[in-house]
Amino acid sequence: MSPLSLNKHTENEIIALCIKGDRTACRQLFSMYSGKMMSLCYRFSRDKSEAEDMLQEGFIRVFDKLDLYSGQGTLESWMRRVMINNALKYKQKYVTKYNYSEIENYHIYDPSPTIIDELSKEEIIRLVQTMPPGYKTVFNLYVIEGYSHKEIAQMLEIGESTSRSQLVKARTLLKEKLSKLIRLAG
Repeated sequence: MSPLSLNKHTENEIIALCIKGDRTACRQLFSMYSGKMMSLCYRFSRDKSEAEDMLQEGFIRVFDKLDLYSGQGTLESWMRRVMINNALKYKQKYVTKYNYSEIENYHIYDPSPTIIDELSKEEIIRLVQTMPPGYKTVFNLYVIEGYSHKEIAQMLEIGESTSRSQLVKARTLLKEKLSKLIRLAG
C-alpha cells in the first residue's frame, strides 16, 4: 500500500483517523480520491450534476463503511467497488429501470481501427454518455471496470445473455457514432 504524502500520514493512519471521525483526515482522503471517483461516477451518470450526486452519496457510504475495509487490495480498488455499487443503486433509485432487450441476430459494423486514434479522451467519453442507459452501464462495467458478464448480470439483476447483448449493442452503436464523427470531420 502506498503512503499518502498529506501531512506525513500513511494511508493506514488516514483510514484510522477517518474511522475515528477526524474531519481533516476525511478531507484529505476525499481530496486524494475525489477526482478519480468523479470520473467513475460520470461514466455511469447522465450528466455532471448527477455524477456529483453519485460522488457525494458514494463518499458518504465510503466513510460510513470504511471500518469494513480489510486492507486486502488497495484502498482505491475498494473505494471503486463502493462507488460502482453506489452508482448502480443510485440509478435504480432515481432513474427508471434500464431498458434491456435480448437480441437474436445482430450485425457488427466494423469501421477502420484508427477511428479511436482520431478522437480525444473527452470526445470518447461524450460519445459513451450519449448511449442509452442499459448500453452505457454494461459497457462501463465490462470494458472500463473489467467485470465479467456473470458479475454484471448479478449486479444488475439481468441475464448473462442480456449483458452480452447489451455490450454488443453498445459497441456497435459506439462504432457507428465514431464512424459518423470521422466522416463529418473528414
